[in-house]
Amino acid sequence: MPLFAAAHDKENVLRPEAVEPGVTLAPMTMGREVVEDYRSTGLSLRAHPLAFLRETLNARGYLLCNALRTAANGRRISIAGLVLVRQMPGSAKGVMFVTLEDESANANLIVWPGVFETNRRAILRATMLGCRGNVQSANGVIHLIVEQVVDLSAALKRISDLDTGFRPQSGRGDDAKRGSSGLDSREPKAAEIKPRDIYEPNLHIDTLRLKARNFR
Repeated sequence: MPLFAAAHDKENVLRPEAVEPGVTLAPMTMGREVVEDYRSTGLSLRAHPLAFLRETLNARGYLLCNALRTAANGRRISIAGLVLVRQMPGSAKGVMFVTLEDESANANLIVWPGVFETNRRAILRATMLGCRGNVQSANGVIHLIVEQVVDLSAALKRISDLDTGFRPQSGRGDDAKRGSSGLDSREPKAAEIKPRDIYEPNLHIDTLRLKARNFR
């Protein structure tokens, strides 16, 4: 830098402090790049996180989510995926609807109240779920009626040997209620300004009366 270059201009040489060694950083693995994408933006265009775990999931008997499309009605299968949405509408009488995602497709789950109470902690806290249940297909709508649930969130740590958990952003499932405003009821609201708190000098009642009185 100029400061160091001028520090010893008598001999017209750079001081040792100005000479920095070259640094070569080890390239990130694809898994690490995907994790950093999710950490910064909540998604990745490189690869899906479960693609790195597919071999392990297959060994444990978990099929791809798109297997629901071709599975026979009533067949019992196991699938795994990232938890995108959890919904329990007031009109559902305790039934929870969950949406999972893997590298192949999304899968819609139905969790009856008894199964939900038995697996409450895993269903509500897991980032990645493994589920086993019966396929329900009717009128082009396909669900998995969940019987067993396994929290697979710990497996996501192996994608890039992270010490902390992998936490993708999940949807709230109430977009129909909130609309497209982008407002999140979980975030603190900005201070509401009431009409009585708005003061405009040119709109003060005395000014309006004065102008009206001298309109000529």
